[in-house]
Amino acid sequence: MEIPGLVEITTYDELREVVPQPLAAAAGKARKELHDLDREWLAASPFCLIATSADDGTCDVSPKGDPAGFTKIFDSTTIAIPERAGNRRVDGFTNILSNPHVGLIYFLPGRGDTLRINGRARIVREAPFFDEMVVKGNRPQLALLVEIEEIFHHCSKAFLRSQLWKPETWTPEAMPSRPRIAKALERPDDELATLEEYYGTAYEEKIYKVKY
Repeated sequence: MEIPGLVEITTYDELREVVPQPLAAAAGKARKELHDLDREWLAASPFCLIATSADDGTCDVSPKGDPAGFTKIFDSTTIAIPERAGNRRVDGFTNILSNPHVGLIYFLPGRGDTLRINGRARIVREAPFFDEMVVKGNRPQLALLVEIEEIFHHCSKAFLRSQLWKPETWTPEAMPSRPRIAKALERPDDELATLEEYYGTAYEEKIYKVKY
């Protein structure tokens, strides 16, 4: 697509003409091992995003959530994330099979700063530590084992700009409901009433009852 007036950056030097080199504190904040504060953050976090890329460059970002502390810490460089049953697309896992590099962002609700982890991942289908990941009777069928290569805390500018955690800015009604989106884009042959029942109160009640 041609966009009139567009000026593209194609080299690192061109990029640095716009964005100066980072200050020493930012440039040097990445670490290779978990600090006690990182462990506390993981113990308090109920949600993370996992970014992956296949060997052909195609990308995916998958949300993962469970009760706070769902990420298991083995040592200063190894963590594991349980996988619960979902839509069965396994886009991120498929990427990892050809390219093990992953990027994680851990959130604390209400906090603007985040914890970032980059590393290499392996897909595990069985291990004794699965018994420690049981939630409401659900034992994960898979887990992601991540060897940490880089870890650092990230500032809150994006959250402040977006006002993400301010309830007075929330507009969930700006979009049609999840059942209506599913009807329009994914399941056009289903009745709306059926979808509304599926995504209703029972949806949350059964999220730990299903398996792949």
